Amino acid sequence: MMLKEDLQGFVQEKLSDYLFVVVSNRQPYEHVYKKGKIECQRTSGGVITALDPVMQACHGLWIAASSGEADHRVTDRFNKIAVPVNSPTYTLKRVWLSKPEEEGYYYGYSNDGLWPLCHTAFQRPVFKQEDWQHYINVNEKFAKSIMEEVGSAKAFIWIQDYHFCLLPKLLKDMAAPNQLIIAHFWHIPWPSYETFRICPQKNEILEGMLANDMISFHTHSHCNNFLEVVDRQLESKIDRERFSVIRKDHETLIRPYPISIDFEDINRQAQTDDFERLKNDLIEEFHLGDCQLLLGVDRIDYTKGIPERLEAIDRLLEKHPELKGKIIFLQLGVLSRIHLAKYKALNDEINALVEKINWKHSTDDWSPVIFIRNNVPLSKLLILYRMAEVCIVSALHDGMNLVAKEFVGAHCDEDGVLILSQFAGSARELSEAILINPYDSEQFSDSIYQALTMPVEERRKHMIKMRQTVNENNIYRWAGKFLSGLLKIEFKEQQEAMV
Repeated sequence: MMLKEDLQGFVQEKLSDYLFVVVSNRQPYEHVYKKGKIECQRTSGGVITALDPVMQACHGLWIAASSGEADHRVTDRFNKIAVPVNSPTYTLKRVWLSKPEEEGYYYGYSNDGLWPLCHTAFQRPVFKQEDWQHYINVNEKFAKSIMEEVGSAKAFIWIQDYHFCLLPKLLKDMAAPNQLIIAHFWHIPWPSYETFRICPQKNEILEGMLANDMISFHTHSHCNNFLEVVDRQLESKIDRERFSVIRKDHETLIRPYPISIDFEDINRQAQTDDFERLKNDLIEEFHLGDCQLLLGVDRIDYTKGIPERLEAIDRLLEKHPELKGKIIFLQLGVLSRIHLAKYKALNDEINALVEKINWKHSTDDWSPVIFIRNNVPLSKLLILYRMAEVCIVSALHDGMNLVAKEFVGAHCDEDGVLILSQFAGSARELSEAILINPYDSEQFSDSIYQALTMPVEERRKHMIKMRQTVNENNIYRWAGKFLSGLLKIEFKEQQEAMV
């Protein structure tokens, strides 16, 4: 297990000569207007959950697109602000995107094209030439913003996700030889060759990414998919022993580093002395009564398997009517990408399912499904995790899914049951969960019943093992392994310079 202090010491000892830069589309903090005043709030999503504690330990620079309506009111003339605002530990630099850029680069090419391409959720990807041009322009805008900060210094650049496939090559072309060490963490699945080859810009994407010194995925299978795609698409040398790609005399290491959470911090926050009062407040707020609580926590996205989850609840109540009035399924779901037609259709489908299930099974004083679209703060979410006897993660395809690990980390009482899709990357680590095929509604509903009726001793045995796994493989260990891989590249360059 690696602690925050261990990572801080590692960074101070090994990386003191380097500017440490993280690049992502989503910013970790945004400023919004609430009741006429500007408030700072942490944004949601797995990238932020994982990397914010790492950056607080490393004291680096995070560059991301602005998303808050009041962001421009608080940044300095260099577009920077120290975060977190109450106790600053690193610097956030915001990149401003126009509405056409956001529409084409983010909603268009990234999320109407690359996102469905990489997820096996049976949604057709859409590739438009105008979206691709905006994607190029925004990658170039980020490259210029980064190099403004780097100047002539040496830097580690840590790129996040599918929004910046072109960025590594742009940066290497702009920098001096051996000035930058660039790594790319791909947070979503990487598709098979048969799927990837439909992308019209496949060669440009691969060439951009192979300018990285290291590319990391959550699982070995995604690494293998990437190597197969490169092998069949580009002229290059695949070194299976080193797990690397050599193209035009440049080597890119390919590594599986499954991402995690700050277990210690989540476990500590969940152990609040005020738990019983906060629990009663939430029971009253969400009208939970004394029912057994089943919980789902997701962004509203077609990869998360929310309709399949609702249908499993429906089937559960059909097969076990004795559960009526005794259980409640609470789904927290933040609206996302609602500008895209397929997301609007998904939201409408979920609304219809919730209405149908509640009409079909409800009584005068009880409804089985409660659907909340508000963004719930972490402090409140951790209490809900502890309250829930069952957490359902039913992703149809997911690179990792940190909700599963957050639920485990929050259950300091060493109780609770995790129902987890076998198609989520976290299923490879959390084998003590009840693993499901979300497409099989009969098995899914039976698994929920199994979770609700599991003896306390068995629940505790599985939860203790999962907590040990997440604790040992925490976010700081993930970051330490990742940075160690980069340092091997640095040492190699130093050795070559000495020859």
